[in-house]
Amino acid sequence: MFEAIADVITEPPRGRRGAPVRRQSRLAGREGVFWRRVSRQEARQIVFAARRYELTSRQFGARNGALGAVALEVLDLLANMVDYKTGRLDPAIETLMKRLKRSRDAIVRALKALRDHGFLDWLRRYVPTGREGRGVQVQQTSNAYRLSMPARARRLLGRYGRSAPLPDDFTHAREMQEAAITAHRQSLTLEELPLFEIGDNPLGQALARLGKAIKERESAKRTESASRFISMKNE
Repeated sequence: MFEAIADVITEPPRGRRGAPVRRQSRLAGREGVFWRRVSRQEARQIVFAARRYELTSRQFGARNGALGAVALEVLDLLANMVDYKTGRLDPAIETLMKRLKRSRDAIVRALKALRDHGFLDWLRRYVPTGREGRGVQVQQTSNAYRLSMPARARRLLGRYGRSAPLPDDFTHAREMQEAAITAHRQSLTLEELPLFEIGDNPLGQALARLGKAIKERESAKRTESASRFISMKNE
């Protein structure tokens, strides 16, 4: 325990050629209690809450809300990569780039947005290089990440954000998750549904435009039918 605390408050050694690793970095393997066990249900609930948070924070006419489409992609990927038994989650940014086919800048901005809004936290880490030199030679390595559920996002889930009576019952947890997703899906318009299901990407935007056109056409038909009925009644 005391060693773990010391890792946090002690300035890490300088890296190769005197270049310091980033401040507040911890030696990899000394994450202490940073990681915590998370169930599959909890991880998916965080993703679902983030999607609702994104929708509710989106201003009229804006393409993205507070998080953005890439952040939702990153969070969904992290929720699938986390070790549910230990909470271990430490993918390199290059891994996220490769899996999501996004640029480094896009991934970095997405991670920052998730942390700023309380859905993610991370711990910087360093590792020994094994090279000879003056002092201990170290270099920065991938961050340790931890999924989190901000209170304001949990409130958006309503009763679906409460703990299940039987948290170890996987079937019950899955039913609760599916019910929450179904309820939210049913509340979406034809224009919003593709963005929720597919994401704010070219395909999702194209389907959203199609949904909007269908909605406008149906509205026009109803208006036309009402006008005909009034005309026939006046005759």
